[in-house]
Amino acid sequence: MMAQASGEVEAKLRRSGLRPTRQRVALAALLFAKGDRHLTVEELHEEAVAADVPVSLATVYNTLHQFTEAGMIRVLAVESNKTYFDTNVSDHHHFFVEGRNEVLDIPVSNIEIGNLPAPPEGMEISHVDVVIRLRPKAD
Repeated sequence: MMAQASGEVEAKLRRSGLRPTRQRVALAALLFAKGDRHLTVEELHEEAVAADVPVSLATVYNTLHQFTEAGMIRVLAVESNKTYFDTNVSDHHHFFVEGRNEVLDIPVSNIEIGNLPAPPEGMEISHVDVVIRLRPKAD
């Protein structure tokens, strides 16, 4: 079963134009094994260490950015000091739960965006990210 999953991960990397190195395959397998989710470099590194995948934090950082450039994941900046990587690359928006550092998907059909400004000459809008910040209600 693991070999099949590994083969699927290798194929996904190749389709994205990336060479399936041992570290990329291991990190992609961890990243995509749990379905759509949002995680930081540090969180994926912790998962890799727990799974006995020998990678440095810098390697995880570089690999996630390679996956982003290849269109496999999206970057989601919700705080100035923390970047999340989103395995769901479809158009959708997010709730961010302050204090818990939790990111939740909002289906794109739940938000209507209009009256966007015209982009500067020679530019086009690639996508719009909406982040709605939440906090527990005060009693």
